[in-house]
Amino acid sequence: MLYFHNDTDAQHQLFMHRIVMAPKKPGSKRWGKPTDIGELANKVLDPVLKKRGFASRDILAHWAQIAPPPYNKVCVPDRLKWRRGEAGAEGALLLLRCHEAHRLALAHDGALIAGAVNRYFGYVLVGAVKLSAEPFTFRSDKKVQIAIVTSADTILEIESKIATVEDDGIRDALRKLGQGVLGDKDRKQ
Repeated sequence: MLYFHNDTDAQHQLFMHRIVMAPKKPGSKRWGKPTDIGELANKVLDPVLKKRGFASRDILAHWAQIAPPPYNKVCVPDRLKWRRGEAGAEGALLLLRCHEAHRLALAHDGALIAGAVNRYFGYVLVGAVKLSAEPFTFRSDKKVQIAIVTSADTILEIESKIATVEDDGIRDALRKLGQGVLGDKDRKQ
């Protein structure tokens, strides 16, 4: 039997007992429940994408199908900047990260890319395309590895030409350069 000094202590104890011992409501989420990876990815990625102006992941996930070649491989969307007021109805400004060799061409073909994005979504999403200052990085799964096969004659020729170089670092660099230039290239994909 519990004894209380006054009425408020009793009410407080009963209230705390209800909080601790309250049964779980049906349908409440519990820890340890199996969840879909897509749900977890949405919870993590959605706030980040909204900060960058994207309402969904569609433009990023389907960029290879949206953008015309060669831009589907050499650039990726960085962010969407929505204009305020009535100018926002004309579409957003799409900033693209692009490989340096294609930056000039992309600056001229911005309307082509905006048209391709709008055609994919079926409405005016992008009004203009500009280059982002952020650097473009290649995807690691798309790299082509080049194995250089060098014959014994070529190795002797390279060694005879770099024999007079005194610095070991420069000699190694020249050896690699010679093997790359004079060796037979066997591309593996």
